[in-house]
Amino acid sequence: MAKTSSVAREVRRQQMVAKYAALRKELKEKGDYEALRKLPRDSNPVRLHNRCKISGRSRAYLRKFGMSRIAFREMALEGKIPGVIKASW
Repeated sequence: MAKTSSVAREVRRQQMVAKYAALRKELKEKGDYEALRKLPRDSNPVRLHNRCKISGRSRAYLRKFGMSRIAFREMALEGKIPGVIKASW
């Protein structure tokens, strides 16, 4: 389980990106890079990092399922992810 402060920081960044998205787009279209530079750093979507919805883990993230490989494996073995079965050949 990730530290709650790390997860909270990422949530705060997501909210900041959503809040400033329209303004950032408008400033970029105008070419006003000086005003863009004055916006908060966390309003930049580049600073976002994918995290597991279950554990908050930031590494080994599977985009298709929105979780880390560890959480994915546990849920797949329990049969909680539809259409996913253990491979055998």
